[in-house]
Amino acid sequence: MTELLGRLLRTRQGAVGAAILLVVALACLLGPYVAPYDPEKIDFLGRFAAPGARHWLGGDQLGRDVLSRLLTGARTTVPAALAATLLGTCAGALIGTLSAYLGGGWDEAIMRTVDAVMALPGLLLALLIASTLSGGGGGALAAISVAFAPGMARVTRSVALTVRRQEYVAAAIARGESGGHIVLREMLPNVAAPVVVEITIRVAFAVMLFATLSFLGLGAQPPAPEWGLMVSEGRRFLHQAPWLVIAPGATIAFTAIGFNLLGDGLRDAMNPRNEQ
Repeated sequence: MTELLGRLLRTRQGAVGAAILLVVALACLLGPYVAPYDPEKIDFLGRFAAPGARHWLGGDQLGRDVLSRLLTGARTTVPAALAATLLGTCAGALIGTLSAYLGGGWDEAIMRTVDAVMALPGLLLALLIASTLSGGGGGALAAISVAFAPGMARVTRSVALTVRRQEYVAAAIARGESGGHIVLREMLPNVAAPVVVEITIRVAFAVMLFATLSFLGLGAQPPAPEWGLMVSEGRRFLHQAPWLVIAPGATIAFTAIGFNLLGDGLRDAMNPRNEQ
């Protein structure tokens, strides 16, 4: 693990991505404690306050401090995106590994079902699920998880097909081990490397997708300081207070770029051909 971390930080993408995500992690952990104001405190005298010494990123339509809402909202947006990615990835990895192990007609049936689900764009599928579940943070989390699972299943299956032909899997079958034991104990641990890389990249999409659902009213609900919801509330006042959209939008982009760079760096660090 220490060697992998060293290789990761030696790559330019990995070092920059890790630095960005360190800032995001500190915001998630310490945001509510270092926020200069109560994120839900209404101050009509500070409505649309321009960025300055009192409000570094300005005030919103109710006089709430934008910086405080961003710092507090990090604890809502980022953990939700991580949880949705982990749930979708674990489900997809299990489906893909099981499909590769079963093979034959079962593999064909499972993968054709996955292909049918993947025919729907991820955003559309998430919208359908979130609207069916009546929105809210839990509905958005479930929607993103389901939307991510099919793609992860296909990625995992491609790796698991190679693992399925390895001698240790054949030895487990010869010992009479159950299918569940072979899938969970023999195959899944050996497809972990590409799955970990895929997780870091997909979190970036999860952050943007979670913000999109909140923007459309299918995620977090007012007065929650969620980044996508902040963009949705601020767009009505774009002509007089552009910072209401620019600040949360830039924060979403900053976080997504961090996860993408970390994923690229992790992919290079885990590739043996890149070792000196």
